[in-house]
Amino acid sequence: MAYPYLTDVVNDLVGTHIHLPINTFGAMVALAIFVAIRFTRVEIERLAGSVNPLQLHNHQPKALVTDLAFVVTLSGIAGAKLFDAIEQPRQLLSDPISVIFSTGGFSIYGGLILGCIAGIIFVKRKSIRIPPMLDAVAPALALGYGIGRLGCQFSGDGDWGKPSVMELKPEWLADWFWAQTYPNNVVQVDIVAPGVYPTPLYEAVVAFIIFALLWVLRKKLTVTGQLFCCYLLLSNLARFLVEFIRINHQYDLFGILLSQAQIIAIILMVIGLVTLVKLKNNAGSDN
Repeated sequence: MAYPYLTDVVNDLVGTHIHLPINTFGAMVALAIFVAIRFTRVEIERLAGSVNPLQLHNHQPKALVTDLAFVVTLSGIAGAKLFDAIEQPRQLLSDPISVIFSTGGFSIYGGLILGCIAGIIFVKRKSIRIPPMLDAVAPALALGYGIGRLGCQFSGDGDWGKPSVMELKPEWLADWFWAQTYPNNVVQVDIVAPGVYPTPLYEAVVAFIIFALLWVLRKKLTVTGQLFCCYLLLSNLARFLVEFIRINHQYDLFGILLSQAQIIAIILMVIGLVTLVKLKNNAGSDN
């Protein structure tokens, strides 16, 4: 069952017929931002209270994180919309206004890339060291992504996967975790039973696991930048794999069909791996 509005959840639970125009996906995104801000602030305060690798100077962590979140959120929304528009060139050329200003269609990678660029510029202008800041936000990025994906799952926003192959389902696995029809979904699409792969749910579960791992590693990795590299590797590997069972436009890349998300995931994984190796080598040469 999908719940486009928060009141749909209440109505389903208690049998009422209340309707308030509070979008479930929007509410989950707001929650994701709030939680990400909270965990980022906790980590920045921890770093500032130790050897202060961030070099915060006179910046207060609370105000700094709030301002950073504002810049990243606005830039992320613009980037998500921009990348989605680029992926549908025909519609963009024929009706650019509806594509650009529609309430649907957002690319997570567009939001991540443009949001990160804007965040780095913001941090640099504040004369704060960028590598430790990237480490500080890494766990929060994974957690926020997972909460946002739950918003996709609950609202049924169309980010589901391909039709499920029930013959491949392990016997011990619940049917709802393998196939869903998303009745009452926000995009009003009828899905034939047994349903499609609930890919937003898969991504949310993996994102929470990545968050837990990064939250533990943040106190164990001693080289600045390593934590963010781990985030790049793990999160993009997960996105690369889930794309195989999602419905997306594919591009022919040297004879291999890959989606836009998979191409970007490969690039970011390479960047993460190369940087991780470089950081390790540099740390070894300093000893």
